[in-house]
Amino acid sequence: MRLEPVANPSIARSLGFPAAALLLSVVVASGLVLLAGANPFATLGLILKGAVGSKFAALETLNRATPLIFTGLAVAVAFRAKLWNIGAEAQFYIGALMTVVFGTSALGLPGPQPLVVMGFAAIVGGAVMLLGPVILKTRFGVDEVVTTLLLNFIVLLFISLLLEGPLKDPMGMGWPKSPRLDPDARLPRIVTGLRLHWGFALALICAGAVWVIEKRTTLGYEIRAVGQNPRAARFAGIPVNFVLVKTALLSGGLAALAGFSEVAGLKGSLTLDLSPGFGYTGIIVAMLALLHPVGVVVSAIFVAGIFVGADSMSRAANVPTYIADILLATALLLMVFAILLTRYRIVKG
Repeated sequence: MRLEPVANPSIARSLGFPAAALLLSVVVASGLVLLAGANPFATLGLILKGAVGSKFAALETLNRATPLIFTGLAVAVAFRAKLWNIGAEAQFYIGALMTVVFGTSALGLPGPQPLVVMGFAAIVGGAVMLLGPVILKTRFGVDEVVTTLLLNFIVLLFISLLLEGPLKDPMGMGWPKSPRLDPDARLPRIVTGLRLHWGFALALICAGAVWVIEKRTTLGYEIRAVGQNPRAARFAGIPVNFVLVKTALLSGGLAALAGFSEVAGLKGSLTLDLSPGFGYTGIIVAMLALLHPVGVVVSAIFVAGIFVGADSMSRAANVPTYIADILLATALLLMVFAILLTRYRIVKG
């Protein structure tokens, strides 16, 4: 048995295998629900109801999807150029840190200007955070998987140090949290009385912008060329290392916007548990979307719905919420295999 490349995969092949992977993931999760002593159909129905069964549930799903859209886009952009950014979690926290630093400093700017300053500062912070590993990769051949992964832990320890020191809220009753943002530095709610904020709209705008960049600009062509064959791209005159640097700046900035969105739109302050793993989950979102920016939006809403629905299901059916983690992990593994079968066929010989 050997793998033979498929020159031009058909639409049925490109969509059929990923769809089968998602269906098989649901089957595996259903089997685990049976082992837990619950009805899989009723459990899946409860997940669906908890995710979109009411206006509150649907908006909460979109709210949970907002940071996942940003981190999913960050991973998708980087992976498209074969730049393995595993550090979206670190970039998320740097974006949140920059948001708090500028959002609590009483800038005194009128209107939405504080939000613009905070967002720009977050983008710069996240971009610089990924720039270091890329320079190490392009100049010294250091594996960016290792450097970006380790930076996640370094940044978390740095944030912990700040929250126990100079950034600690004196009115926080001893809890390690930053002061709250100024009222003018908060993203307004889309629906009054509910938690969905304008960070979701910003995420949709970023998804559209990334699609335009990838499909309609020279940078997008260069990113695809470098990702498909860096040696051929270099032979054609494309500055591969410079393209990787530009890709890193874009990817890191997108991930940092997730931190900006969470602090300015939802939490209002920085804590060490601000992210339940948005950076890592962004990898799942990007892979489920096959690295397509519009697909990232759909994938992020799907993943967020699984998590929000699982929380509601756990209370109603007494099934652990870890079933959502297993479902998504299984979906990721099967999706990788589905992508392989999309691009290659198994032949004898």
